[in-house]
Amino acid sequence: QVQLVESGGGLVQAGGSLRLSCAVSGSMRINNVGWYRQAPGKQRELAASITSSESITYADSVKGRFTISRDNASNMVYLQMNSLKPEDTAVYFCYLALNLGSGWRYYWGQGTQVTVSS
Repeated sequence: QVQLVESGGGLVQAGGSLRLSCAVSGSMRINNVGWYRQAPGKQRELAASITSSESITYADSVKGRFTISRDNASNMVYLQMNSLKPEDTAVYFCYLALNLGSGWRYYWGQGTQVTVSS
């Protein structure tokens, strides 16, 4: 069973930085991983993702400010968030997408709160 545990959220002023970490149990080497976020009253949206071949996707709203990375040796996923804005306030969820061949199975962490004050 895959388990994901996020850490690194908190309260920061606008313009500040935070680094989120996600510890993945089991090997994530061949799987896609990333971060979704959900702001109050809004749908969950993809913030950033990185495939097993290191192909990266960012939401337009975070491009140039967020950097996603993965360390397969330690089964960790990171999200470096710079120049934070109040609109980045959300619960951030780490995920792993397991390719079953016939489709994808998603595993989620419990989420970590990021609050950016103006």
